[in-house]
Amino acid sequence: MSDPSPPPDAADIMTVVHEAVGGIELEPAEKREIWRFTQCELPYLWSQRTSYFILGSYRDPHIRRLRAVQNELTKQLGAYPFIMGDLLELPTDRLNTFDIMFSLLATYSDYIVGVFEKESGGEAPELGEIDDSPYFDKSYVFPRDYAWVADEHLESKRHVVQAALEIAFADDLTEDEAHSKIDSLINRAQASGIDIDEHEVWDILDDRVDEEEEPATYNWVHLNKFRKFELHDRCFPWTTEEELRTAVDELPSPTPRPEWEEDG
Repeated sequence: MSDPSPPPDAADIMTVVHEAVGGIELEPAEKREIWRFTQCELPYLWSQRTSYFILGSYRDPHIRRLRAVQNELTKQLGAYPFIMGDLLELPTDRLNTFDIMFSLLATYSDYIVGVFEKESGGEAPELGEIDDSPYFDKSYVFPRDYAWVADEHLESKRHVVQAALEIAFADDLTEDEAHSKIDSLINRAQASGIDIDEHEVWDILDDRVDEEEEPATYNWVHLNKFRKFELHDRCFPWTTEEELRTAVDELPSPTPRPEWEEDG
């Protein structure tokens, strides 16, 4: 196999790569592997299709949710949704290949879509990457069970569901005690004017208990990052996979071209 040659925009690509590796000098073999990766994967991002870089955990069952987002986006004509784990690997022993691949894909993608269900794992540093320049303006987050709570009062249906989940999975409550507390929670919410159906809440809880999927927990850093996206109307919380699939419709459609590109 002949060595790949540098693409026409090699200078811009190498600027991204050098920033990703902290400016260290690349060896010739490393450059060849980077050119091979860019020639194989970046043409899809440079095509007329709108690309969506999907971030999140590859572990089961979380990977199923990434596939759900990918499948929903695939239904849209002109969309190219992808997960980094499906792409060509960048085989270098010395370099941090994740940083290089992530930087290249994030730079040349039209949109970045983060699906979060926990505060640990590879998706944690990814959140730290996309909540600031140069990726923030084209990034969207979908955190499971997220609800920004400024005080102790219930403010929306999502706050009620989140509180009910925490009660349902509380270790210090019997099943009857949890049931009673959840009924009381729903009654208080309805009395305060929140439009919520008790059967819907119990359906969500029953599914989560059956699947043994405890409520997603996030530290204060994660919550503040989600809040930043929320204030920019680019945070879409979800509880069930059906809600996640529906929320995908909130992403920009494949046309027109993204605002971040037009403003550049």
